[in-house]
Amino acid sequence: MHQDQVAKVREGKGFIAALDQSGGSTPKALSLYGVEGDAYSNDDEMFTRMHEMRSRIVTSPSFSGDRVLGAILFEGTMDREIDGHGSAEYLWSEKGVVPFLKVDKGLADEADGAQVMKPIPDLDDLLRRAVAKGVFGTKMRSVIKLADKAGVDAVVQQQFEIGRQILAAGLVPIIEPEIDIHSPQKAEAEALLKAAITAELESLPADQVVMLKLTLPEEDGFYADLVAHPSVLRVVALSGGYSREDANDRLARNPGVIASFSRALTEGLSAQQSDEEFDAALDASVKSIFEASLT
Repeated sequence: MHQDQVAKVREGKGFIAALDQSGGSTPKALSLYGVEGDAYSNDDEMFTRMHEMRSRIVTSPSFSGDRVLGAILFEGTMDREIDGHGSAEYLWSEKGVVPFLKVDKGLADEADGAQVMKPIPDLDDLLRRAVAKGVFGTKMRSVIKLADKAGVDAVVQQQFEIGRQILAAGLVPIIEPEIDIHSPQKAEAEALLKAAITAELESLPADQVVMLKLTLPEEDGFYADLVAHPSVLRVVALSGGYSREDANDRLARNPGVIASFSRALTEGLSAQQSDEEFDAALDASVKSIFEASLT
């Protein structure tokens, strides 16, 4: 199964759905979906509402492996069921979609124009559980706000250090050093980031591969060298706050990069829609992101 998943991620046409909103981003995601704070009274109920939204997305006929290569899950989603199956098992066995798991615990305070990740306690245990549940890879996010070499290097070094721990557990890490789309030094930060990532890739053993999740760059095709790098299984792009239309336009101008959108994927979906309306809205979203990922 693992080799089938490697082949799908490396060669498949489509994109990776980011369905990994965690505690901090869940209320906003639910509100955009039409579920306001008065619909739940505690975190358990909030995550149940979120799981209902995610389940509705992945069980929709509009969501399948012919256009969606993979899906990134929140830990709470991995531990729940969809249609009587473990969530990761359901994605692969029923939909042909490769499951990933978000493993970071949020961001530390800003230093040197960047936010590294908070410590991830019990990561080895989480990785063991993920492997047992049929997860293929992981995702972890840091944020870069300024073109400060010290900050960029700290982010990339931490990402690859934890990435090696994830590789040792038998999973493929998605390295995600996001650059804030509102950064006043975005292009300069991208140049520093590409150099730092390239240096880390050169130190990876030849039999190990990672994935990269990057902000869509200011210069079209800027990450082409990373797309072609033998140690990179796939380069995916985050939407980063761009609208779906803008994100798709930018993505289509970066050959070899595919989408891994969250808010841009769920834009226009509502709890109040009938199943027919919901499936049609999701189909339009999936179709547009799929087509932008074909370049």
